[in-house]
Amino acid sequence: MDMETTDTACVLLLNLSAAALGGIDLLSFTTTPRFKGIKNLPPGYHFIFTSSTSSLSMRHGAWFHVKSTKAGESAPLFIKKWNASKEALEAETAPAEILRWRANLGSIWREGLSPYRQSAAQDEAAEEKNDWDLLTSEISESLLSGIAGPTIDHWTLTSASSAKVDEEKIPGLAQTATDILQEKELTFFPIDLKRTWRPGATGRERTEAVLDHTWALNDLIQNHCRDKVALEILGEMQFCFLMVLSLNNYSCLEQWKRILNLLLTCKKSIVQHADLYVKLLSTLRLQLQHCNDVEGGLFDLSDESGSLLKALLHKFKLGLAELPKESTTSVAEELFELENYLRGEHGWRLDSDFVRKGMMEMEDGEKIELQVSGYEEEDESGEYAPVVVDLSPEDVAAFAGATPFRKITIHDQEHQEVEDSDDESDTSGGVGNCELELEQDAEVDDLDMRY
Repeated sequence: MDMETTDTACVLLLNLSAAALGGIDLLSFTTTPRFKGIKNLPPGYHFIFTSSTSSLSMRHGAWFHVKSTKAGESAPLFIKKWNASKEALEAETAPAEILRWRANLGSIWREGLSPYRQSAAQDEAAEEKNDWDLLTSEISESLLSGIAGPTIDHWTLTSASSAKVDEEKIPGLAQTATDILQEKELTFFPIDLKRTWRPGATGRERTEAVLDHTWALNDLIQNHCRDKVALEILGEMQFCFLMVLSLNNYSCLEQWKRILNLLLTCKKSIVQHADLYVKLLSTLRLQLQHCNDVEGGLFDLSDESGSLLKALLHKFKLGLAELPKESTTSVAEELFELENYLRGEHGWRLDSDFVRKGMMEMEDGEKIELQVSGYEEEDESGEYAPVVVDLSPEDVAAFAGATPFRKITIHDQEHQEVEDSDDESDTSGGVGNCELELEQDAEVDDLDMRY
């Protein structure tokens, strides 16, 4: 047996059909009858995946971890096999089978195992390996076990694996396929952007939490991160992106967007977790560079598909500009690098204003006015920024046209309920008619002004 087999790790991918799709990390390929696996694996986390055909069918994959070996230790051997009856990628755990395949590695080493990176393009191979290391920098055993379930070096999922929050939204998924989802439910960090304030918050506190999601981020770190480390959120974002890249997993794409939506709408946390944001922006830049690795592209950054990300980054930049420069220098530098990439590759300008209205000339020469909505939040700065105003009871009463507040007793409350029920029965028709007349008058006035 070649001496190379004693000091390099390998993974066997067995029982694949002819011309099946295979892949590992950032590399995908079509298998041949001789193909048995991948050799020369570097230490770190790897993801191997396969599909019964080379087309866009259901894909199955598994994460595993290659540990560094010391002198005299056997190189790690991983065996994954395709179970055709279950249509699943399984790990070989029988000790006798593992020993048999290890003893026979020499017979398949040259012809049956492909090198992790082809030596013909060493510079490109080194760049891809470095990219993979950066794209998985925060992925760990605890993270994979938390998302895909606790196992030993075999964390599996498929194109249809889903978090419960996304199960009903998967396009084209028939009701009869729910059993697939139940087999592998993904457990993501719970991110609810519709509720970003603490329980019991009112008034100013709730308003601030809506505009700045720092409380929601800190709550996620303290109560849901397994080691209470903010970088775990970045690790989940890395996991989700790579599963979209390899498996076209819809639920992972949705969670990737939710994480970005949370992190890029925080302001105070930029100072509190500067290291997280530096790594977030550098990771995002690298991820965007690999968007075209997905068949058909993850999304077209030069088209409307990238509008969500552009709006988030625009808002993030505005928030960053309001913070002390001495506390955000490293974050600002990384944002500058990301912005340079987006400007050069896709023509984005994060500091440009959004055009709301404009005249568009049709093919027949007719001109129509178009108005774009959806960017109102992005201009909420400077003189247009929302202001929280504390109102006294007298102020509230003045706005409502009512008398100032007073202490209400149980007797007063019962008496008021009786009066309210009488008022509703007597005046509901009159109020409704009055409102209808006012609406009609407003419409007439509007027509007079326009025509």
